[in-house]
Amino acid sequence: MPDSKADPADTDLRLAQDLLFFAYRDFTNAADVALDELGLGRAHHRALHFIGRNPGITVTDLLGILRITKQSLARVLSELVDRGYVAQSPGRADRRQRLLTLTEPGAALERRLFDRQRERLGPAYSEAGASAVDGFRRVLRAIMDDSARTYIDAHHRRGS
Repeated sequence: MPDSKADPADTDLRLAQDLLFFAYRDFTNAADVALDELGLGRAHHRALHFIGRNPGITVTDLLGILRITKQSLARVLSELVDRGYVAQSPGRADRRQRLLTLTEPGAALERRLFDRQRERLGPAYSEAGASAVDGFRRVLRAIMDDSARTYIDAHHRRGS
């Protein structure tokens, strides 16, 4: 039960926290259903997303984005490669590097997952309107750390 003497600012932040948790749950669930049918999880989805957004990304750079252990990423990538969703190739300058790209089936799966989430996000954007969407983006950027903002800025400039 909420404390009746709570600071109004804390009350607003608690509401924001609740909204973020529920929005995250429902946003991810849109893709979780399709992932579950394939025996895959959210870690696979995040890998597919960022490999698709960054064709030729190195394993090291993907680790930096996902902030998971090498062991966890190795398990995820191994499964995605074995199932034919991701291809690996050696680096051009450093043959020890592994460059990751989505295969045709991987790109189709990533698109299917995107479409499921777009079905939730698109109507929400339409209902909220452009100024609310701009404010939403500002809030999300402010929550992110500098490395995430740098990534978003670089991606946005490329028109991706």
